[in-house]
Amino acid sequence: MTIFDENLILETINMIKLHNFDIRTVTLAVSLRDCISEDVNIVCDKIKFKLDKYAKNLVQYADDIENDYSIPIVNKRIAVTPISLVGESCRDKDYVKIARTLDESARELGIDFIGGFSALVEKGFTKGDEALINSIPEALAITERLCSSVNVGTSKAGINMDAVLKMAEIIKKSADITSDKDGLGAAKLVVFCNSVGDNPFMAGAFCGYGEPECALNIGVSGPGVVRAAILDLDKKADLGVLASKIKQTAYKITSTGELIGRKMAQRLNVPFGIVDLSLAPTPAMGDSVAQIFQAMGLEHAGAHGTTAALAMLNDAVKKGGIMASSYVGGLSGAFIPVSEDAGMIEAAARGYLTFDKLEAMTCVCSVGLDMIAIPGDTPASTIAGMIADEAAIGMINKKTTAVRIIPAPGKTVGDKVVFGGLLGEAPVMAVNRLSSAGFVERGGRIPAPIHSLNN
Repeated sequence: MTIFDENLILETINMIKLHNFDIRTVTLAVSLRDCISEDVNIVCDKIKFKLDKYAKNLVQYADDIENDYSIPIVNKRIAVTPISLVGESCRDKDYVKIARTLDESARELGIDFIGGFSALVEKGFTKGDEALINSIPEALAITERLCSSVNVGTSKAGINMDAVLKMAEIIKKSADITSDKDGLGAAKLVVFCNSVGDNPFMAGAFCGYGEPECALNIGVSGPGVVRAAILDLDKKADLGVLASKIKQTAYKITSTGELIGRKMAQRLNVPFGIVDLSLAPTPAMGDSVAQIFQAMGLEHAGAHGTTAALAMLNDAVKKGGIMASSYVGGLSGAFIPVSEDAGMIEAAARGYLTFDKLEAMTCVCSVGLDMIAIPGDTPASTIAGMIADEAAIGMINKKTTAVRIIPAPGKTVGDKVVFGGLLGEAPVMAVNRLSSAGFVERGGRIPAPIHSLNN
């Protein structure tokens, strides 16, 4: 006779029902390298055929497994080969047409988001890269589910400052032409340093060049579970005890995620890829990374000590998660997107959390300056300076960093942007008004650091 652990059963139920634990995303990575053609119409036809072939049952199987295990699966997503590579051979490099095809396929398949309208330009641009990047504002404006990303630096190659300035201009334009939606286009666009090819989270997901034909990657999330575990401890428990509790909780979260991921991959008859064990918040109360800091003893996110608390949290989540799975990948850590975290929204609105403090926190977390609304009149050169700073943090520390900034059209400090859903809402934050133009407009590449020469 099987003996059930009543406490473990109750704990799992509480994680789901009381503390917002969920599988944040199942993301099917699909290689489109065999969809290349000189004719853009053939490319689009091949893309639709291949996505239908591999993803036609993704939503249904996810719903079935959610019902079987009573664990919410919030998002069903697809990540594809960087489209700059797929469209580069076309005589007519109509990347907007490809964008529309991807979006239509996602809608027909019932997918929430599709990522991979991307380019990797850390050492320079090809003709395809330039064409795709120039098409990003229009592509994001005319589509609903498409997400875009561009990698501008790596620890091995340095930072392409021409790409940094170009992407700042693209961010501005993407926000401006979606001004009727508070600049939503910019909310679906992320600029990376050290991007990874197995990330299941949007807006930066794409299927890396070294990935298999198809694989199922999964992103788990449970800030509310971690917060509840900390609150169960004695308030005087030392930080070593607190870190151990976080590790134990991350182990449970990751184990559950791997179980769901492997079941999904088995049903889809594709390889299981990785578990990304990031703590990804939502605007729902109780599902906040910022509220974890308060459970640790800080008055609010933004207080002195926030960066140290985040560093410990990030490290403990990774240590606990890595023991639960041999295939941890993606970004894996703690996200701090302002608009997507109820506690971060509150801290920013009250002035506890400044732009500079957020930048400091990105040194120790995943991924970077994320979902931050800034005044719409912020110059592109200032945004380029923000991207350069964040890329430098990633390059020097050999970690993934990113910038997802929304220069809110027609808005200034004190106003707010509202996107709804997982994207949430955010107060427009003040930025440093000193000019970065003379530096970012020099162009060229910032050389890779000396520790890149480690062969």
